[in-house]
Amino acid sequence: MDQIQHNFIDVNGLKLHVAEIGSGPTTVVFLHGFPEIWYSWRHQMIAVARSGFRAIAPDHRGYGLSEPPPEPEKASFSDLLADLVGILDFLGIDKVFLVAKDFGVRPAYLFSVFHRERVLGVVSVGVPFFPPGPRLYKELPEGFYISRWREPGRAEADFGRLDAKTVVRNIYILFSRSEIPIATENQEVMDMVDPSTPLPPWFTEDDLNNYGASYDKSGFPTALQVPYRSLGEEFNIRDQRVEVRMLLMMGEKDYFLKFPGVEEYIRSGKAKNHVPDLEISFLPEGTHFSQEQFPEQVNQLLLSFLTKHI
Repeated sequence: MDQIQHNFIDVNGLKLHVAEIGSGPTTVVFLHGFPEIWYSWRHQMIAVARSGFRAIAPDHRGYGLSEPPPEPEKASFSDLLADLVGILDFLGIDKVFLVAKDFGVRPAYLFSVFHRERVLGVVSVGVPFFPPGPRLYKELPEGFYISRWREPGRAEADFGRLDAKTVVRNIYILFSRSEIPIATENQEVMDMVDPSTPLPPWFTEDDLNNYGASYDKSGFPTALQVPYRSLGEEFNIRDQRVEVRMLLMMGEKDYFLKFPGVEEYIRSGKAKNHVPDLEISFLPEGTHFSQEQFPEQVNQLLLSFLTKHI
């Protein structure tokens, strides 16, 4: 961890935090999800650097140590795409492998569509490439966590009762389960976790402290806007097929598999309609945080894909 360097670069009017390790000729860019930051890729960054790659992991705008936009409520996925392009241009990097998780898959998808010539390959953890379109959760109850967090002010009030470290703790516990987080009618999402519930065994107090310190700085305004309140954003994509090499890693116990239609979309091969050159690997015990839960397995799959497609 001490070998990972931390820099701040000016991109699109903001100072964005970028973690980096390795000096190889081929660059791997890691894009985090929620409630994560660059730190969620620590195991993979070290592994690819040791194998001769350059690893870069930014904090998205308004996350972790990256500066928030002046109006967080207007942040969008298009901003994340522009930030990714800006980071690569600033660093003078032409082509990259993208490794993305959770909502980080959306900017990876957009980059692959609009900047295909700059993509060597994509690895997605936990979420396949979905063309923007109908919501995956429209059939789920009102208490579904995304529905709650899309509601202006509700998550702010829910999170605001707790310190940032406890919010991240509760979300990690909820998201590491195999059931979709759905609150009851008179229950808030944070109340779904009993304070005595231990952290997952693969997530330490030191890990939590790293997250807590980062979210103490950033808070959650931008994080609630992107992804949750930007899910309906339109991008004017004419051809939704993505002609890139891609590896999808899915945890068999990831609650996301229980979203309506998701498991069938992946297992039936329909996902290949949008990404013809798609490999799929399942991690039998993997949850929503497979890259932290089973770093050795994820690293092995990742390095095999990278070395095969250099």
